[in-house]
Amino acid sequence: MTNYGQDILFKRLHEDAESLNLLRELNELYADAFDEADTYLGKKPSDNYLLSLLSKGNVLVCVATVNHRVVAGLVAYVLEKFEQERSEVYIYDLAVDVNHRRKKIATNLIHFLKDEAAKLGAWVVYIQADREDTPAVKLYDSLGIREEVYHYDFTIE
Repeated sequence: MTNYGQDILFKRLHEDAESLNLLRELNELYADAFDEADTYLGKKPSDNYLLSLLSKGNVLVCVATVNHRVVAGLVAYVLEKFEQERSEVYIYDLAVDVNHRRKKIATNLIHFLKDEAAKLGAWVVYIQADREDTPAVKLYDSLGIREEVYHYDFTIE
């Protein structure tokens, strides 16, 4: 756990009961922040499934808590590379509770993830943002280098 000088604690979740509860809280936060209740709460995964994900070294779930409640979090994946003996970390989801925004929580959560990624030998952390998501784009511009890319989904039917 890390405290960046505020009453906010940053923690990477592991395979234990406390982490399981925090991950379920994070899914509730995602449901609200992304307005996707059906995706995050409609078919809740079993405890065994979530604990198995938390046990994997290539899955990084990090949360920020205030008074033991999740106020922000991210899910990231470690991608091992073939061109060199190194890895990259991709942030898949990141959200901050609406009542806790503009407090540098997302910034510090990303810094916390970078520290965790460095321990795993990663050389870069990256994230994508929708062009219309101005607050996210502004935050990421302040922290890193922007690459213009195209994103494609290939559905499996």
